[in-house]
Amino acid sequence: MDLFEYQARDLFAKHGVPVLAGIVATTPSEARAAAEQLGSKLFVVKAQVKTGGRGKAGGVKLARSPEEVEDAASQILGMDIKGHTVHRIMIAEGADIAEEYYFSVLLDRSERRYLALCSVEGGMEIEQLAVERPEALARIAIDPGRGIDEEMARHIVSEAGFPEADADAVADVILGLWDVYVKEDATLVEVNPLVKTADGTILALDGKVSIDDNASFRHPAHADLEDKTAENPLEAKAKEKGLNYVKLEGGQVGIIGNGAGLVMSTLDVVAYAGEQYGVGPANFLDIGGGASAEVMANGLDVILGDPEVRSVFVNVFGGITACDEVANGIVQALAILGDAATKPIVVRLDGNNVDEGRRILTEAAHPLVTIMDTMDGAAAKAAEIAA
Repeated sequence: MDLFEYQARDLFAKHGVPVLAGIVATTPSEARAAAEQLGSKLFVVKAQVKTGGRGKAGGVKLARSPEEVEDAASQILGMDIKGHTVHRIMIAEGADIAEEYYFSVLLDRSERRYLALCSVEGGMEIEQLAVERPEALARIAIDPGRGIDEEMARHIVSEAGFPEADADAVADVILGLWDVYVKEDATLVEVNPLVKTADGTILALDGKVSIDDNASFRHPAHADLEDKTAENPLEAKAKEKGLNYVKLEGGQVGIIGNGAGLVMSTLDVVAYAGEQYGVGPANFLDIGGGASAEVMANGLDVILGDPEVRSVFVNVFGGITACDEVANGIVQALAILGDAATKPIVVRLDGNNVDEGRRILTEAAHPLVTIMDTMDGAAAKAAEIAA
């Protein structure tokens, strides 16, 4: 889960990372009231969207009075920034910036460890810097067993080329950001810019944090960080039912499978089969190892609720869960759904007890169900029906 900047800022403050005061607003009048409450001489009005490039798009504006804050808010609210509509803004205290730096720590999946990135040249062009002058961006591998302790923090500071006068303060901030990373179960913590003010203070002015959803059981409070308004309603419904579902744009064939690898393969096969018809997969849905009637009914309920879906492809390889159990689950699911099931369903079963599974579906003779022997044949049939 990616967080908004104001949420990242709150986590930074919680873990002792120095930040400036900020207040969230959803209307220009709220923005003005926030500025009056902050009582600063300089304000920054910042669009809260989960994408980069806000500054270049006009989503970040300076203001020097509550009246100017209100005017800036009226310009920013409702903006479209890379497909994200601005529904809220943060009014933050301004800073007298002397230097801009960059720091992030992330999960390096390819190397199976953490990676810290740090530079004394932060700001909006950090991506360009990484490409054109990679030597200006220090990359330090972090041993998961050790993490970032005081010695490692100082090493990062040294590798990035910070002046000795700022080394202690920057190292302290890095330790605080590592605390955020570990204690909040994050996969990314980024500060750009990390700044030095005219009086020598080190501050995290803009933060980006991504949290590992798999660790949500350890963090009940993280549920409050979810942006319900931006969540796809089908994905929200699937989440409530405990399903691993991802909506895909532009597809017409609903996909249900057991096992992430099989579902990914099914997406590829449907995409290939659908080329001649101009159709493609509409979703990823993994029902896991247990395909009970309730699980199958929940999966079909979510997919059939997608107005873009024209056919459904159920692709199951029986292993621990035998094909006859899956077949009974499909039959019972259709009985549970009743009139809510209105779209053709192509079923391919293979593996443990496949003959019995196919017999159950054949004898049920549901008018919406077509049984296919092979994965390729089923994909082609589902694509043809969708077309």
